[in-house]
Formats: sequence, structure tokens, C-alpha cells
Amino acid sequence: MTDLSPITALGGAVPRSVSFGALSLSENTGLALASLSLRRGASQPVPMGLQLPGPGGWTAGNGVAAFWTGPGQWMLEGEGRAEESFARELKSRAPDCSVTEQTDGFVAIEIASAAGPEPIRALMRKLVNIDAAGFGPGCATRTGLEHMTVFVIRRAEDRLAIIGMRSLAGSLWHALAQAAARLEGEPA
Repeated sequence: MTDLSPITALGGAVPRSVSFGALSLSENTGLALASLSLRRGASQPVPMGLQLPGPGGWTAGNGVAAFWTGPGQWMLEGEGRAEESFARELKSRAPDCSVTEQTDGFVAIEIASAAGPEPIRALMRKLVNIDAAGFGPGCATRTGLEHMTVFVIRRAEDRLAIIGMRSLAGSLWHALAQAAARLEGEPA
């Protein structure tokens, strides 16, 4: 009989984590994701007590978070809930909406700075075409990062999340680690 062992999006038995000076990168394997779309004629729900954000926004509360992905569309996050039926629970709380499980299709990389917001802004300036100074806490957008499309979420002044396609997890990690290493003058 085959001995199957779960692996992370980056291929490890445990989530990958590394630090470059003030910046640390961590694979977030516990993040559950589900997309929510309004159906024709449906009113905007308040799933799990969370007010859904408008364009360019991210909001968190009640153990969940959401970011806007298009008119009448959001991605909801459940921290530490990747092993649960997060999409099923969301559907029960927003029955007039279309809900799709997204957890296994994406990789989430959390970036934290031990030296305040400037290292986060410097990393953003190297990687994405976003005004780093104007992209403060509570902002989220979809953009290009090298050859990939990613969601960028500013969770706090000193924290940033990058969510990309799971099939590109290795390329995304490489791009982030290389840029962080260059900022700190360290070899990747």
C-alpha cells in the first residue's frame, strides 16, 4: 500500500519560513480561501458578521477576512481553517450567493517586517507596480509580480500577504526571497 504524506504548496512536510534582515517570509498553510459572488438580485450579505469591503479593500474581523476581487465578488479568508469545510460554512451563512472552495488552488506567503513599514514598502517597490506609500493597511489588489498574477494584501503597516496560484508557488517564493535578500544585501 502506498504511504501518502501531505505536503505544502512549496513541497515540504512543514511550511517554509526564512528571514532576510528585518524581513521574514512564511508560507501560510493554514489559510482557508473561498470565493463569494452575488447572484442576480441578491443583496450583499454580511457573512460571519463581516462587512465586505469595496474596491481595493481588505477587512478582517470575527476570525475571518475578505478582499474585493470584482463587482459583487470577494475572496474570504479563514485563518487556521484550511483543514475545515470553510466554504461550506460560508455558503450556509450566505445562501443566496455562489461560493467556491479556493484553498488548494492558491499559496499564501506572509511577509513581516521587524523594522516597521519601510522594509515592506521597499520590497513592494521592487516587486509590484503599486504605489507603496499609498497602499496602506486595509488595501488589497490583484497585480502582476514577475510573470505571475497575484493578490497583494496589506494586513498592517509591518505586514503584507501575497497570494498566488499554487502551481506557481516555487516561482513566487523564489521571486520574493530573491528580492528580500537583495534588499538586505544577503545571498538568497
